[in-house]
Amino acid sequence: MLVCTAARPRAAWGTVCALLLVTAVALTGCQKSGGSGSTASGRTDGPTPAASRPAGFGAVFLAVDECSSRGRGAFTEVPCTSERAAARVIARHDGGGKGGPACPARTDFVLHISESRPAVDEDGDGEVPKGYACMRNLEPPHPGDPGRGGGPRTVVGDCVYGAGRGEVRETACDGSGKRDPEYRITRAVAERAACPPATQLYVSLGGERPVGCAVRI
Repeated sequence: MLVCTAARPRAAWGTVCALLLVTAVALTGCQKSGGSGSTASGRTDGPTPAASRPAGFGAVFLAVDECSSRGRGAFTEVPCTSERAAARVIARHDGGGKGGPACPARTDFVLHISESRPAVDEDGDGEVPKGYACMRNLEPPHPGDPGRGGGPRTVVGDCVYGAGRGEVRETACDGSGKRDPEYRITRAVAERAACPPATQLYVSLGGERPVGCAVRI
């Protein structure tokens, strides 16, 4: 049975290269359950209901540009023209999320997917490779946008606050989050020495320009 779990909304953790330490958000792990068919469930604090994909819908479950519904923690693949469609796949990668390709910066949330001996598979071999789907809401809000305080990645334009014990966490730049912002990431560079002189915090962002240069707000 195929299971999708949503990664926790970005509270963006990343390693800070000097003043503070930020811990990178890990993608939520896959859950496996027995039986046939395909299901998808969103991450919540407790057990989540499962929802079935209509048999034969799409060659690949949640392929790029396909859409999912969302309700009470459950995710189901649906046509993007459906009134139930809530989010679109903007990138899809095989394998586990750890060490895999990063989702695009505009990703709102991530679904981790695994499937073993499904009722309907891609090539008839009885299995579908596990992977993860980078999702973008069809309508606002978009927590993955810069400064919104969510999503799986920390990007230029995001804000963070000191969380104690050498850590910082992301929060909305407009003050609408649970904590007020203290620093804003203004630039991404290849190495710390390339940050502007006014930089007060260095945040690890990953990718080709892994150092985020942040200033106090």
